[in-house]
Formats: sequence, structure tokens, C-alpha cells
Amino acid sequence: MSIHENLLGGPPPTHLPDDPEPRELLASGAAPSEVAAKYPSSSLAWAQLADDAFEAGRVVESYAYARTGYHRGLDALRRSGWKGHGPVPFEHEPNRGFLRALHALARAAQAIGEDEEYERCSAFLRDSSPTAADTLT
Repeated sequence: MSIHENLLGGPPPTHLPDDPEPRELLASGAAPSEVAAKYPSSSLAWAQLADDAFEAGRVVESYAYARTGYHRGLDALRRSGWKGHGPVPFEHEPNRGFLRALHALARAAQAIGEDEEYERCSAFLRDSSPTAADTLT
């Protein structure tokens, strides 16, 4: 039996393909706006923009960046075989951009009073990756 075998019969975990260039640029100190412009499909770049805007008090801007990263991540998940539900493990580093964007979207939604969206995104994050829900809060 494989260590990753799903004993409950649910969908298998989705592992996004690695896209190291945006991650390496961000790690080297490149401006997230430059990384997002060069790699607009990178959820990680959009999530970093959302985090930076939120920390600076620009909550609506954070919401917009997070929503972009979230939708880019949904596109990538679907291309990787995700059917709308199932695990998206935080332990798999390429998944972290999407999960960070989802967390940022929930956080910004809560800050602007979008309670239904906050609840939906928070539940989606926990259902996708309990580790991400615990780590990113």
C-alpha cells in the first residue's frame, strides 16, 4: 500500500507542476509586481502582491490581487486533473501559491465584510489542505 493511497475512496491529491522561475525570482528579492507581469499565471506572485498590499493596509487592492491568484490557481488545478474538490497538499511546494492566494482572498474578504466569501474560502482552504489552513492563519 502506498503512503499516499486514499483509503476513503475520494479523489487523489492534486499536485501542480513545478514552476520554479517565479519562486526563485521572488526568493531573490525581485519585486512581486515584476514577477506577476513576467509570469501572470503564477499564483505565488499574485499571493505575494496580496500579502504585501494587506500588510500596507490596502485591503481592496489585496482582495483584487488575491482573487487573480486564486483564479489563476483554479485554472492550473483544472489543467492538472482536479475536478473541483479533493486534496491540494500544502506539502507539495508548487501548490503553495494557490493555497496562499486562497488564504489571502479569505482574509481580505473578511476585512471588507464579505462574510459569505470569507466562510466559503476558509472552508475551501481547510478542505483542500488542513496543513495550509493551520500554517497560513
